[in-house]
Amino acid sequence: MLVSLRGLRRAFREGDRLRTVLNGLDLEIKQGERIALLGRSGCGKSTLLNLISGIDQADAGEIVINGLNLTGMSEYERTLFRRRHIGFVYQFFNLIPTLTVEENLLLPLELNNLDKSAALELLSAIELSDRRGAFPDRLSGGEQQRVAIARALVHDPLLVLADEPTGNLDAETGRQMLQLLDRLVRKTGKTLFLVTHSEDAIVLADRVLTLENGRLTEPKRKAD
Repeated sequence: MLVSLRGLRRAFREGDRLRTVLNGLDLEIKQGERIALLGRSGCGKSTLLNLISGIDQADAGEIVINGLNLTGMSEYERTLFRRRHIGFVYQFFNLIPTLTVEENLLLPLELNNLDKSAALELLSAIELSDRRGAFPDRLSGGEQQRVAIARALVHDPLLVLADEPTGNLDAETGRQMLQLLDRLVRKTGKTLFLVTHSEDAIVLADRVLTLENGRLTEPKRKAD
């Protein structure tokens, strides 16, 4: 099992009350699996991604990725783990505006002392080799998200996390981004955990989960 979440709890103080968003959550994700996560706004989907990536810490429970227990790591150790083993695709792209397209892809490789040839290969795969010297503000939204998807995969991570990657795009561009993400994830055999409201993303997933009242449910799919 690539990812095991056991009894995760996370609550936030809001004024004089404590709001629990994850309440004893359990989940196991297999290598190469593609999971879509649904849930109403504010239910804790992004919080869950932040816990899995080590950005945030759970109040209780365990997060084990590839045999390593993130809950036992220091913040510095989690940062190093995330830098090497997690790829993140954000709704608002989060490209570094002062770096060119190529430099944005090279950065994860430089941080991990990895071969830089992967950047050129992915630029070709996302059909942006001719824009390698452009800065993000010169790209369309769809082009920026293509770069963001490539950046999430360039350092060969164990796990790709995507937080509403089509939320800032029109419907057609969003479909194209999902198809690109799915194609690259399948090609490289990566494991994908995707927060989404998109019906297109649900169709591409191996499993569809819903986060509600702090726990995950898996609706039964209709038989073919």
